[in-house]
Amino acid sequence: MASRIRQLQADAEFSTELSNAGSRLVVVDFFATWCGPCRAIAPALAEMSVRFPMAVFLSVDVDQLEETARKEGVTAMPTFILYRQRVKVDTQKGADPNALEEKIKKWYTDSEAETGDSPVKGHMDLAFLINKSGSECLNESDDHTFEHALNPKGGYLESDCDEQLIINLAFNQPVKLHSLKMTCVEDNGPKTVKIFINQPHTLDFDAADAMEPVQLLELQPEDLREGAVIPLKYVKLQNVMSFTLFVKDNQTAAETTRIDYLSVIGSSVSATNMAEFKRVAGKKGESH
Repeated sequence: MASRIRQLQADAEFSTELSNAGSRLVVVDFFATWCGPCRAIAPALAEMSVRFPMAVFLSVDVDQLEETARKEGVTAMPTFILYRQRVKVDTQKGADPNALEEKIKKWYTDSEAETGDSPVKGHMDLAFLINKSGSECLNESDDHTFEHALNPKGGYLESDCDEQLIINLAFNQPVKLHSLKMTCVEDNGPKTVKIFINQPHTLDFDAADAMEPVQLLELQPEDLREGAVIPLKYVKLQNVMSFTLFVKDNQTAAETTRIDYLSVIGSSVSATNMAEFKRVAGKKGESH
């Protein structure tokens, strides 16, 4: 059967392949030649590599690349680890092709190749690290919820009874936040935005209005245009598990506020540590 799986020949190739994959999903099969279940799942894995062409499929012989297997915490074969932008996003131990395919579908998108590079060198769109079940938005309309704004083709978020919004985004691992992209219709796009981090629960409007934020944004219409990047106070946003935006008002005092697309740009703490180990920090990933 045809296969798109590339078997790595040296430990140094692992980091290179993860970096070269960019924003595409990477599926790594950690196997051993003496492992019966590894051989059993191999045809199904080869078939998946063809059916998910926008993902990168790699294989690692744990007896040949012992250092890579050790660093990635592999203790049983086969182990499948899924990565996106050098960040480990999912793991499966055992030769269950149906379970593996479900994990791939969870993280895969047919538009992988269209995602392109981050607008900020050394950082990435953190949408894939957002824990949607732990996130919420207060005062969102029933028809236009905050999840719509997390996808550039997913519709838009609109407030309900007035212009204010509280958006609380929870991440599934610690991140460093560098900047925002907020594409909006200028008339009712956000104007005054207060930023909070690591709140124990979602703030209510009275608390958000009264509290001192980590950062206060006073947005101009040009900040809300497609492609514009809104800088954040990177040094204060180094170990973030939850990120809260309180939209106090909009550009023209319109009755409701609308956000077509919201993107949070930064890096995973674990990815940063990996980069530092490989001595590339301060070159590509350093903020400036």
